[in-house]
Formats: sequence, structure tokens, C-alpha cells
Amino acid sequence: MLPWRRLLRPLAVLTLAAAALVAPTGTAQAASAPSSGWNDWTCKPSAAHPRPVVLVHGTLGNSVDNWLGFAPYLVHRGYCVYSLDYGQIPGQSFFNGLGPIDKSAVQLGTFVDRVLASTGAAKTDIVGHSQGGMMPRQYLKFLGGAAKVNALVGLAPDNHGTTLSGLTQLLPYFPGAEDLISSATPGLADQIVGSSFVTNLNAGGDTVPGVAYTVITTKYDEVVTPYTSGFLSGPNVRNVVVQDLCALDFSEHVAIGLTDRIAWHEAANALDPAHAERTTCASVFQ
Repeated sequence: MLPWRRLLRPLAVLTLAAAALVAPTGTAQAASAPSSGWNDWTCKPSAAHPRPVVLVHGTLGNSVDNWLGFAPYLVHRGYCVYSLDYGQIPGQSFFNGLGPIDKSAVQLGTFVDRVLASTGAAKTDIVGHSQGGMMPRQYLKFLGGAAKVNALVGLAPDNHGTTLSGLTQLLPYFPGAEDLISSATPGLADQIVGSSFVTNLNAGGDTVPGVAYTVITTKYDEVVTPYTSGFLSGPNVRNVVVQDLCALDFSEHVAIGLTDRIAWHEAANALDPAHAERTTCASVFQ
């Protein structure tokens, strides 16, 4: 990397971060998010946004911390927004998304039913981060979710598994390591490239009819590796790299879900494509 590029990268990160802090409905409002309409079970969708949005956290995340920025961002735009906890394992009450993913998908289905019953909507939209962008595909494909979901937006999802920057390639050299991961944290084992879960999820095609799919990735993802493993193939799919929208966006795996207003703007476009506005570096101010 040339010296001027070494200087440009931190400068760009600082500029975008500062913009996010001063932009409306940014993370500075996080402390009041739950009381400002997020997970408000009295919310009724408007004509402009007739579908509630269900937010699905990533591995080790939870229904609050993962969405302190994005949930208020959507609420400010007039959406009914809900988030759930899933994938709990015994003895762990804070970090979620560690249980078997097929069982987590059942939890998602139950939550979607609750949201639809509460709002009176016919369908919901889902936005998920990391595992939360991939796990709903199990619900759509095998649990009848396609009839209840209009769109799935994944922020850095691991749709085809991950090598965790090559770390999982070391597992064969440590006999019993993969079995230990599977028994202690099956939700992690399910996400490894080539796992039986990933293989079954993608067998016969990545998508199901009737659902619009958007995948938003970052080339600096250090968790979903390679980042292109998040891409989907099939009809009604849009794969996006945030750096193609803004070359100054250096968000990695965590930031794309927690602080990246450029990714959020593109996600909002996917939720309301009829009123989509071009996403650029200036979208951080919107």
C-alpha cells in the first residue's frame, strides 16, 4: 500500500465515524432506542411502510447491542421494528447465536408469527447481521417462512460458510477439536465451510421463490472469509460490496452492522426499493 493510502485510510475512517455521530438518529441516540419505538408492540405499520422489520443479531450478539444504531435508524424512517434473541445455550445468558442453527430458525419463526399477529401485517421483512443474515434462509427454505417474508437483507452474512480467515483449516490437525466445537457451540460449527448444515442449506439452490434477497458485504471482512462467500445466486438477488458504493468505507465485519450508515442506507433501499436513493459516501449524513 502506498504511503498516501496509509494516511488516507485512517483519515477516511475518522471522517465517516464523525459524520455518523452528528448525523440524525445515529448511535448517539442508542440509550433511548428501546423507548423510542423499537420493540414497541403497539406499533402499527403505516401505508408508506406496511411491513414490520425483524432484526436478527449475529453470533455472540443479542437483540439490543447488535442494533443500538440501526434500529433507531429505521424507527426514525417510520418502520415498526422488532428484534429477538435466539440460539441460547445452557449456562450462557448474555452471548447468543451459539445454539444449533436449525433450532434458532424455529425461534425466528415463532417470533415472526408474534410480530405479524401484533401488527396485523401479512408479511415482514428481515434484516440480519452475520449469522443473522444467513440463519433466516433456513426458516425461509424449510419452515414455511417464504409465505411470511417479503425480503431478506443480510449484512455480512456467511451464506456459504466461513473459514474464519483460514483458522478452520487447522481443525483437521487437532483431532477432536471440531467435535468439541460442535458439542459446546454447535452454532459456530454449523457455520464452518463444508459443514453439514451449510451443505444442506444451499443444496438445490440458494433462494426460494417469492422472497427478495439483498446481500451487503465488505471486502475488509475478517470473520466471513472470503467475503464473497456471503453472495447468493439465483433470481431476485442483489449482491452489494459497500466499497463499490463508497471507496472510503473501511468497515469490517462488526462495524458494517453496528455503525456503518452507508450499509444501513443500502439496506433501507432494499426495504423500500420503490423509493430507493443512490447510496454514496454522502449517505452517512442521511
